[in-house]
Amino acid sequence: MLRFAPSPTADLHIGDLRVALFNHILSKQLNEELLIRIDDTDKEKNIDGKDKEILEILGLFSIDYSRIVHQSDNIKYHTQMGMKLLLDKKAFNCFCSDDALEQDKLKAKKANKPYKYSGFCTTISDETKFNCNAPFVVRLFHPQQNIKFVDVIKGEVDCKHSDIDSFVMMRHDKSPTYNFACGVDDMLQDISTVIRDEKYLLDTPKQINVRKSLGYDKEINYIHLPSILNFETANNISTKDIFTVKNLVEEGYLPVAISNYLILLGYDAPVEVFTLEEAMEWFDINKVSKDTVQFDISKLKSLNKEHLQMMDELRLSKILGYADKDIGILGKIYLQECDTIKEIKKRIDDIFTSKTQLIGLEKEFDILKECLQNAPFIDDLDDLEKYIITKTALTKDQIIVPLRYALTGAQNGPKLSEIYPLIKNYLGEIVK
Repeated sequence: MLRFAPSPTADLHIGDLRVALFNHILSKQLNEELLIRIDDTDKEKNIDGKDKEILEILGLFSIDYSRIVHQSDNIKYHTQMGMKLLLDKKAFNCFCSDDALEQDKLKAKKANKPYKYSGFCTTISDETKFNCNAPFVVRLFHPQQNIKFVDVIKGEVDCKHSDIDSFVMMRHDKSPTYNFACGVDDMLQDISTVIRDEKYLLDTPKQINVRKSLGYDKEINYIHLPSILNFETANNISTKDIFTVKNLVEEGYLPVAISNYLILLGYDAPVEVFTLEEAMEWFDINKVSKDTVQFDISKLKSLNKEHLQMMDELRLSKILGYADKDIGILGKIYLQECDTIKEIKKRIDDIFTSKTQLIGLEKEFDILKECLQNAPFIDDLDDLEKYIITKTALTKDQIIVPLRYALTGAQNGPKLSEIYPLIKNYLGEIVK
């Protein structure tokens, strides 16, 4: 079984979605179940409703899974395992104050060394601990031997036992910390393969130590994906927001295009434009690049435009908020200057928005608009222009800009001869 374990403490990031997509693909290729595990044990940081939002996004991207569990549902097992480790002398109570720990961290920083727990509480006798009323956390003893594992992308990883800290596995309120809960849950749920971002690479030996301390020796296949780095900004989207999946969808990027782009990152695919289903036919997790990858918004725009161009016109129309194949065809015409659903929708909505004046050409616009409001149905744009010239006495040059603005809400854009045949049936609504 594979698992995707998002946290409901923040919006789903594109790096998280990439992990989810690879989990989906590999679960299908291995014919194994994919479990969605909401890592929600950090109650203070959980955002209400974020778990539901994450699941909605996974559905939007057609990520298939067998079931959903919340890590908090396993609290009783975390407690039982924690007690077992204490009784087996593989974990210990730590009474160190936050101030004392902070001082140790500052000393390590000044010495330019990574912080590790001093081990002070490991020397306290059981009798002293029993008689101590101070609040305590529970720490797992660091391993006595190196932790080794093979990562599909990183190769063999050998972590020195001295570098693996005696980390806090249960907080003061006895709730489990991330690494302890993950180590226990991966054991209980018989996880065979873990795909996640390389930023969690240093957590892996801690979680392996949890399982080994509990007597669980089954090896898990690890795949730590290179991170997505070198963030850019574009279209006035802030660096903080652009890389949330929710934001990209709201900005008008199609899920199929986002998936396409994330699978391409760090992968030499046989084709550039594809669907998730098509990718499953040739994708090989072993061929993912070992290097960090750069997010390029211009590349995503290009792929989004390709998928919009291939989309059925009626479906595109419905996504834009209409139900007319002609509007879908019109949407594709606007791909000449647009990259996203949001941009196209604005252009089309502008067509149906009431236009009250045209600065600099107020008189000509008012005359032309009144003429259009009283005009009969005219099938051809050239005939419409001739009708306006005859009825208003305006010249050809005088009606060019006002007519475009009256019909599209813009003073420039694709050829009016391409647009008019698609909107002529709506003329009464457009020039209202």
